[in-house]
Amino acid sequence: MGGGVGGLTTAALLARGGAHVTLLERHEQLGGRTGTWSVDGFRFDTGPSWWFMPEVFEHTFALLGRRVEDHVDLQRLDPAYRLFPEPGAGVDPFDVVADPFVNAATFDAVEPGAGAAIRRYVADAGEAYRTALDHFLYTTFERPDRALSRDVLRRSGTLAGLLTQTLADRIARTVEHPVLRQVLGYHAVFLGSSPYRVPALYSLMSHLDLGEGVYYPRGGMYTLVEALAAAAVEEGVVVRTGADVVAVEVDDAPRSVRHPRRRGVARGVRLADGTVVPADVVVSGADRHHTETALLTPQHADLPAGAWESRGPGISALLVMAGVRGELPELRHHSLFFTRDWPGNFDAILGPGRATPPDGLRVPDVASLYVSRTTASDPTAAPPGHENLFVLVPFPADPAIGTRPGELDAHADRYLDQLGAWAGVPDLRERVVVRRVVGPADLARDLSAWRGTALGMEHTLRQSAMFRPGVASARVPNLLHVGGGTVPGVGLPMVLIGAELVAKRLLGETSSRPLPAPLRPGYLASALPRGLWSDVTAGRA
Repeated sequence: MGGGVGGLTTAALLARGGAHVTLLERHEQLGGRTGTWSVDGFRFDTGPSWWFMPEVFEHTFALLGRRVEDHVDLQRLDPAYRLFPEPGAGVDPFDVVADPFVNAATFDAVEPGAGAAIRRYVADAGEAYRTALDHFLYTTFERPDRALSRDVLRRSGTLAGLLTQTLADRIARTVEHPVLRQVLGYHAVFLGSSPYRVPALYSLMSHLDLGEGVYYPRGGMYTLVEALAAAAVEEGVVVRTGADVVAVEVDDAPRSVRHPRRRGVARGVRLADGTVVPADVVVSGADRHHTETALLTPQHADLPAGAWESRGPGISALLVMAGVRGELPELRHHSLFFTRDWPGNFDAILGPGRATPPDGLRVPDVASLYVSRTTASDPTAAPPGHENLFVLVPFPADPAIGTRPGELDAHADRYLDQLGAWAGVPDLRERVVVRRVVGPADLARDLSAWRGTALGMEHTLRQSAMFRPGVASARVPNLLHVGGGTVPGVGLPMVLIGAELVAKRLLGETSSRPLPAPLRPGYLASALPRGLWSDVTAGRA
């Protein structure tokens, strides 16, 4: 269920394994959050726009016996991005580039000694990244003890520190200048959170932009969706768009000593037109909250409605896609705009508590912004003499925002004016010739996103790693999950790994290692009758 990146990848992997796979997507366009929109010669990515962790993409394609470079044309961005501190912060806009020595000199100009301090921080981030990749990201946590290798135990003291302090605390011991702290902490937004709420373990993300670099696929991020969809069809997946799943059909099943929480066995899914599509195994790539509260009955859900009251959905977003007349050399491919009152900005959109209700949140007057100008690297994304802008403003996860006539457009006007003023393009809004605005209510309606969140469940410590909802349902053992609502988490690389975790769960593979590539065609036959299949057989009995 669901034709996003997670659903497409899972379908392709399972079909390669010999399963007969049908993929059901509600909309006519595949991609889910990784969408595309074209109008009047402009082309916009409507979701993810940062390509991090290239080795994860390479491995996923390798599992399918393919090379990513044969399907996606990647280029490394240099500069990686430009930072715009709020006017009055005492720092002019500056670029983060591919050369670490140039970056060190830039950071030293802001704070003497910061260049060396940040290089040490990035080196430590690289070690944390390798530890996470080698021991925690590729495990279903069905056997958490199998992630505790000798190497992990040797680093246990360091890991404990990274888990018991916040990312903001870790950064504060590295640099003092607020703008440099923002350089090291903005990644928390990619996790649906803030540096004041995510564990310091996520310092590993600085290894990605300051160590590995930032990439872009020519033609846009949607080329990844097209490549995965083509791979799925080549592997034998039947793709059905316009197929709206309204329920997972579950037969009650007796509890067993082996599965004391089991309540039933999935028999397939029911579509909006009443059609039932039978299945031995159901994989949901839909929003986890939607699956648990709308597609399952309470007795068959691991996380019924009440269980979500103590969880945090993370941030939502106001998205503005704008086609602009004339050139915008003031902006890079990626540009980040940081407010001086960063803590206040995050309190507005997330609240001071972990699970603040929507009425405790507010839309910030002056906001931190992310802007993608893909025409900086790909002129085909706009007509000649024009540019395209994708503006993301972190917003409260409240689907009531934007439901009043003109409300979202008024917010978009204000933030476009802020962008133009900070970047030195005072007439920016007047030059917009094409515009589309998306808010939390749209995300809730179009993606069934919990409280209109843009990314999914927030990555606080209590919602990360083994504390995040698992791949397999405890109550319906042949129902599995992929996407940002399960392990390992949100973001394209995590969702790709999550698809592999579905295959591992079907195989009964509990190691923390990636599966060997390429996967042998028909590999799932080796799982019978062990692993999940034995659970299904027991349920039928």
